[in-house]
Amino acid sequence: MPSKTDLLYLLPCPIADHALHTLPAQAIDITRRLDVFIVEHAKTARHFVKSLAPVKHLQEMIFAEIPQMGGVGDTKEIFLAAVRAGKDVGLLSEAGCPGVADPGAALVALAHQEGVRVVPVVGPSSLLLALMASGMNGQQFTFHGYLSPKRPELARDMRRLEQLTINGGTHPTQIFIETPYRSQMVLEVALETLQSSTVFCVAQGLTGESEWIRSINIQQWKSQPPVFLSKAPAVFLIGK
Repeated sequence: MPSKTDLLYLLPCPIADHALHTLPAQAIDITRRLDVFIVEHAKTARHFVKSLAPVKHLQEMIFAEIPQMGGVGDTKEIFLAAVRAGKDVGLLSEAGCPGVADPGAALVALAHQEGVRVVPVVGPSSLLLALMASGMNGQQFTFHGYLSPKRPELARDMRRLEQLTINGGTHPTQIFIETPYRSQMVLEVALETLQSSTVFCVAQGLTGESEWIRSINIQQWKSQPPVFLSKAPAVFLIGK
């Protein structure tokens, strides 16, 4: 069994290019000294760790990829072997915070089952940053991940989320994301579908040089010059 001193660090990454400054010193220091990482994509994880000038050479490190279909797969044995050898392990997000709109929750659950201490490390979360900047209800909110990728189904999903906001007594905020190349379509469907008094927020390129955030009701969106979104990561919010 792992000892009580074994740790699984949940390590954040920047959520924009050239944004290492958004990581606290603690996150950088811990990442630099670890040599076993469970990651989403090994190539980008190695690039990120290398940029921090790690204590060991990359060739001496282990980067094990989390299965794309969920679960822990082969990373279970790699993780357990590391902690049984007295090594701390880092769960490294592809962008943002592990386990939040990002793979890794199954490994965290395994760590708890095995008696390994789980240590979440502070870092940027696009979901929380978008919620903070939206002016919407931050006391009650739901994250829905990705909605349907096609226009008719997306419109249906948006109407459903709008009703959750309208019918909820405290008007809970509804949050979702989409792949960057669909951002413009999401905005167009929102303007076509949502009620004029519903507030719609687009938070794009958060913490990056091209950061852009707008949170106004649908009527205001329509009364202003048309907006053409870039193909940058975005968070979308529906509220009152």
